[in-house]
Amino acid sequence: MSFPGLYSEEPEIFESPLKTEYRNKMEYTFADMYKDSPIMLGMHKKNRFYEVVDTKECNLVHRDFEIIRNGIIDFVREKNLPFVKKRNHEGLLRHLIIRYALTTGEIMVNIVTTTQSEFDRKSFVDMLLGLKLEGNIKSIVHTENDSLADAVVPEKINIIFGKEYITEKIFDLKFKVTPFSFFQPNVFGAINLYSKAIELCGDIENKVVFDLYSGTGTIGQIVARKAKAVYGIEIVEEAVESANKSAKENGLTNCTFIAGDVLEEIENRKEMVDVIVVDPPRDGINQKALEKIISCGAKTMVYISCNPKTQKRDVQVLIENGYELKTLKIFNQFPRTVHCEAIALLQKEES
Repeated sequence: MSFPGLYSEEPEIFESPLKTEYRNKMEYTFADMYKDSPIMLGMHKKNRFYEVVDTKECNLVHRDFEIIRNGIIDFVREKNLPFVKKRNHEGLLRHLIIRYALTTGEIMVNIVTTTQSEFDRKSFVDMLLGLKLEGNIKSIVHTENDSLADAVVPEKINIIFGKEYITEKIFDLKFKVTPFSFFQPNVFGAINLYSKAIELCGDIENKVVFDLYSGTGTIGQIVARKAKAVYGIEIVEEAVESANKSAKENGLTNCTFIAGDVLEEIENRKEMVDVIVVDPPRDGINQKALEKIISCGAKTMVYISCNPKTQKRDVQVLIENGYELKTLKIFNQFPRTVHCEAIALLQKEES
């Protein structure tokens, strides 16, 4: 991949080592594989709204995912629990989310149901704790969602066993991963990704860094080990709470994470910023927010993206506003898929 017209060189591509093939999060849907088949817990077929595919022996996840998924399938079939029918929105079971901290072996199981009937939480917890796993279940969550949307809407989150988070480790730092906070889905690949991002930031001693779309504050806290100060902005309040708690436990007193929209909150930052790190969602940066980011006047910007198409669009705007694209790095962050992660280094000459 390259940015024709923006960057003349072919980007350096970083391949992930074999162990990075494991994802640390999967979201499954309760449905049937075909009309009137036994209930299944799997992934939606491409371009199909109703049926799901059995993900037996999936190559993207640790074997514990399959043990948990199979245990839950047996559990709901035995109890004859109904899944939500999309035509009339009636039923109990909706989704299952498994999060696995691959550096610590901690597991979070999050089952999503409606409130149309009772869900036997105790039996569910007992079943999960009886499974023979390589990792350890540290958190079991019951999320209630009566939304009509075919998506996980956390209307009410109930911690029915253990903690409200699991812990992942990157470098010498610990990060709390909560039920709905963003965390890179490939932690070992993320270590490679973040190492390169920090390298591209350059000399950050005695400098102020903005970490925008900061998620659980992973990049910001890594940067804070060397920077003068770090300010992170993230719209998901749960992620910001987790980031601030992690920063405190990691002994970092020079980083602060703020809950809010980058478009609005960046105007409240009065500090002179030297380096901006952005890691937006797949849609890229809102164009009005991008204008405000540019107005901050940072000389260095490191743009991390899981969607090179929107990254290219935003980089074009940055170039039109005085930045020069210096480097583009590609990471095979998602082995066995068509997706990748890209890092662009942009710099503005001193005025």
